[in-house]
Amino acid sequence: MADGYKYDRVLLKLSGEALAGDQGYGIDPKVVDDLADQIADIVQDGVQLAIVVGGGNIFRGLAGSAEGMDRAQADYIGMLATVMNALALQDAFERHGVFSRVQSAINMQEVSEPYIRRRAMRHLQKGRVVILAAGTGNPYFTTDTTAALRACELDVDCLMKATKVDGVYDCDPAKNPDAQRFDHITYMEVLNRGLNVMDATATSLCMDNDVPMIVFDLTQRGNIQRALRGEDVGTTID
Repeated sequence: MADGYKYDRVLLKLSGEALAGDQGYGIDPKVVDDLADQIADIVQDGVQLAIVVGGGNIFRGLAGSAEGMDRAQADYIGMLATVMNALALQDAFERHGVFSRVQSAINMQEVSEPYIRRRAMRHLQKGRVVILAAGTGNPYFTTDTTAALRACELDVDCLMKATKVDGVYDCDPAKNPDAQRFDHITYMEVLNRGLNVMDATATSLCMDNDVPMIVFDLTQRGNIQRALRGEDVGTTID
């Protein structure tokens, strides 16, 4: 196990919106560079890291279908957006001395490898960050579900969901100042209360396969490392 860390192999779920920073759309190079700087420290310490990245900073399939687009077609466009984000992350990582591989669930051999479970695990064992793009490759599945699926497939110790809030609340803290934050909650409670942590498919998948999850605030620098060390950061769900 990596010295001083609670988790040896982890999957980090990054929303596309996190990469947009304050500009709200597209990819903010400063945000991506800062993220790469933090991840370089973790990887150099020996933590094996896979990343599932969303595409909401460029295109959201659900938003497209709400405007009249065919849902499957809109979802495929969203998957392509995640590949753009993955390539931006790979560029930033390698500028910080972190070796990485992009694996796409949609075949794009000029810019990425196909997602092959055993190859992904071998990359992790060799200390490379594996950036998983294009969701599951299927419409109607979110990148949250992708994160849960890949976490189970790659046998990770923890799924880390990076957000803009500091954990899971009983209601929306942006709308209700009296919202209560949970330090710890079970997956069954999340489902029963209808808390919008991840979609129900992703939550059920993690619950059925005993994959713990940490929901934390990515905007606070150093939180990824603190969470991996087992410090009290965000909300733990198991």
